Amino acid sequence: MQPTYAEKRNVLLLASAQALFQTISVMVLTLSGLIGQQLATDKRLATLPIAMMMVGAAATMIPASLLMQRHGRKAGFLLGTGLGCAAGLLAALALWLHHFWLFVLANTLVGGYQGFAQYYRFAAADIASADFKSRAISWVIAGGIVAGLLGPNIGRWTQSISPLPYLAAYLVLFGLSLLAMLIVSRTHIPPMQVSQQHGPARPLLTILRQPVFLTAVIGSAVGYAVMAMVMTATPLAMQLCGQPQGASATVIQWHVLGMFIPSFFTGNLIRRFGVLPIMGLGIALLALQVVISLSGIGFLHFLSGLILLGVGWNFLFIGGTNLLTESYQPSERAKTQAAHDFLMFGLVSLASLSAGGLLNTWGWQSVNLTVLPFLALALLAVLGLGIKRRGRLQLS
Repeated sequence: MQPTYAEKRNVLLLASAQALFQTISVMVLTLSGLIGQQLATDKRLATLPIAMMMVGAAATMIPASLLMQRHGRKAGFLLGTGLGCAAGLLAALALWLHHFWLFVLANTLVGGYQGFAQYYRFAAADIASADFKSRAISWVIAGGIVAGLLGPNIGRWTQSISPLPYLAAYLVLFGLSLLAMLIVSRTHIPPMQVSQQHGPARPLLTILRQPVFLTAVIGSAVGYAVMAMVMTATPLAMQLCGQPQGASATVIQWHVLGMFIPSFFTGNLIRRFGVLPIMGLGIALLALQVVISLSGIGFLHFLSGLILLGVGWNFLFIGGTNLLTESYQPSERAKTQAAHDFLMFGLVSLASLSAGGLLNTWGWQSVNLTVLPFLALALLAVLGLGIKRRGRLQLS
């Protein structure tokens, strides 16, 4: 069954809003560690602004979901873009005043924006037909390709037009958030009605105990946390390893393209081979990234490793999002999605915060070795659910 014009229009608008947010997110992830290194008196806190972005996202997830359930997706998305506008102006002020903690607060507001923007993909899943759902999620996430082209370079392109390094980049952040607000205002998303046609909503703890939910959240959280930890540390690691200035922007750019270009075919791969094999492939690619990163500190090691990091994240994140939709009934949608993203960004916050300390205390290799136990946990979860499902098929 082909998607309708209305489905395509709304998904493309959501993909455009996603593209603008991801551009902001990638810019912040690229610059914040370097700015934190300049502003913080304790260099171990260099990645604290990035960690607080993730904390802001985690803290916003549940209130955002409840707000959108009551007032609609569009109202929540407009509020999120408003937080982005405030973050851009506050960060510019922090750079002007050379104030580290004000900059940390601005990044926390970016996290609040992220807390709302994370629901773009769920909104796409909600408005799409069953046959279009996996592709709709992929289309929205594919909006991040724009971020790969623009995000890492905004700081470099705007450096010469502002009196302070990176100040103009955060004014661009304000402008992109404002544009996202205009795009979101054009969406037509049905109210999040709580339907009882599948029976009353189950208690949240009952939903969380399901193997399908646990596998979805472990896959998404591990994929995102591994990506965040390694990506956060990369610009600083390249600087410490003597790579030329500007090389990290190139590596991050290719990394982000690796994150989002596969979205054009990830949905089709899931439909053809199943969600669990694609998640398993994502874990394998993240493990291969670790092998490459441990084998050397040349530019090509960083470049190839970060590309694999992006593709592995894509398979795990889109796979986990698809798998999550199997764990709830319509009446349970809001609280299940909120719980999933809250748990995911809680782990991502810890990963981002630990990246700076690990790098400055034990070096680049320690950052990569730290992710291996988490990859093993994700692999066990995927294999466990696969074995359980195969056993059910043999019994039926």
